[in-house]
Amino acid sequence: MLTVEELRELVDAGEVDTVLVAIVDMQGRLQGKRCAARYFLGEVLEHAAEGCDYLLAVDADMNTVDGYAMSSWASGYGDFVMRPDLATLRRVPWHEGTALVLCDVVREGGEPVAPSPRQVLRRQLDRLDALGLRAFVGTELEFIVFDDTYEQAWDRGYRGLTPANRYNVDYSLLGTGRVEPLLRDIRNHMAGAGLQVESAKGECHPGQHEITFRYGEALATCDNHSVYKTGAKEIAAQHGKSLTFMAKYDEREGNSCHVHLSLRSADGEPVFAEGGGMSALMRSFLAGQLAALRELTCFLAPNINSYKRFAPGSFAPTAVAWGRDNRTCALRVVGHGPSLRFENRVPGGDVNPYLAVAALLAAGLHGVENDLDLEDGFVGNAYASDRATVPTTLRDAASLLRGSAIARDAFGSDVVDHYLNAARVELAAYDSAVTDWERVRGFERL
Repeated sequence: MLTVEELRELVDAGEVDTVLVAIVDMQGRLQGKRCAARYFLGEVLEHAAEGCDYLLAVDADMNTVDGYAMSSWASGYGDFVMRPDLATLRRVPWHEGTALVLCDVVREGGEPVAPSPRQVLRRQLDRLDALGLRAFVGTELEFIVFDDTYEQAWDRGYRGLTPANRYNVDYSLLGTGRVEPLLRDIRNHMAGAGLQVESAKGECHPGQHEITFRYGEALATCDNHSVYKTGAKEIAAQHGKSLTFMAKYDEREGNSCHVHLSLRSADGEPVFAEGGGMSALMRSFLAGQLAALRELTCFLAPNINSYKRFAPGSFAPTAVAWGRDNRTCALRVVGHGPSLRFENRVPGGDVNPYLAVAALLAAGLHGVENDLDLEDGFVGNAYASDRATVPTTLRDAASLLRGSAIARDAFGSDVVDHYLNAARVELAAYDSAVTDWERVRGFERL
């Protein structure tokens, strides 16, 4: 990480000549500008930068779509202000002479843009702060590596690609050794960008791997998550490979993003553990997760493809239940003493981390504010139980979100309606598409 003075010194020494000025969009992607470093120091640092407000009102293909109150043809698609958060200033080692800063999105008068993912999370962190609490989060992203470049993958319609490993390499040192040049570059470059790397391991799907990072305060973790996701793709491209974080690439195992969360007091003391077990605060917070999980799934699984991960007997659990170190439950309690925490196993690799963590905080605060009682932990195979499940389609998840008083109270109707429109746009695009499956099934035989 860099201070402004350190950046000035690097620029004067000719070691940095470019500063990436970025926001996080609805899809969790980094969008922004490549600024000359001296221009950043002389202008952007004091006066911020601008970007078209359509950046928070487009689909995954960057198409302008209707239905957004904050941005439209009728409003002229004006600019919003990209205000640098200097706590995020860092080197980008995989690009020569480059630094990066993440920005908050505000209006010209300084008012935060409520649907901006960083602002959605900040609102929940402010609620926590009012209770004297801080959230600590870790996200665990899986991805699949292919020997094809991104351009080759595009030209082939993302079909017939060659995975970097041909078989299940879960925990295999031989399997990770096959792609260690790429994994090592990602680990070392992320360390150079201010992330604390823990480990890399193989996963079940051919070519699937996971790199984990140390947990941290919620906003910083989500910032690092977004930097990592962009950086890993760019580093893979530099190696002549491609990788995907999409939730479900094919019919085999999908890419998950397990989210670990715990709370501390304002002075840094863990508050989830008490007397060898869970504190009353953790019990209420966890009860809130169960109460709100179905209604807030839209923030954990935001795309059509997200729901393809939810398969019985997989490691993508759907049962609305919690269990002690039980991977068949949507909520898994792990750790002891100061490390006691829960893991939400619903999100996939396509999740927007800011929205997911905001949803977990909103759910937990609902439980705390209403003093909810926690049911007994589930023992056994939750897939084979009669427990309610998270919604299995984006359409059902959006319907639950639309009627959720918990969501509207926590986020505000403007934010809820904004992301409901995103779901509507995604559904409309999918409903109008003709898939390969339909062509193979129907071209000749129907």
